[in-house]
Amino acid sequence: MADTANLGPAGEEIAVRHLTGKGYTIRHRNWKQGQKEIDIVAENENMIVFVEVKTRMENYYLHPRDAVTDKKQKMIIYAADTYLRIYNIDKESRFDVITVISDGKNFNVEHIENAFYPTLR
Repeated sequence: MADTANLGPAGEEIAVRHLTGKGYTIRHRNWKQGQKEIDIVAENENMIVFVEVKTRMENYYLHPRDAVTDKKQKMIIYAADTYLRIYNIDKESRFDVITVISDGKNFNVEHIENAFYPTLR
């Protein structure tokens, strides 16, 4: 059972297991550059994927995917651009959101591929 203090890290661990189970390699977890952060950077042979993980208890008010606001998306896009430049990656990329909802004992995982697109409005 995940208590509130450990809910976020538990959700990220579940997201990592989900991605590796789908054949992704995890490049980084909680990658930071200054104020920029990406929860998970994963890749497969074709693509690099920037993943935002949102974890909630089942009695949530706002669905976790809706917590990835336009402002948050913009921050992730800037962070991804920085990541691609630092590591000199020339690979197609996308932005996913993984939601993890817990009832206190079990976790329900939803993987939303191409959750948003890199428009810097």
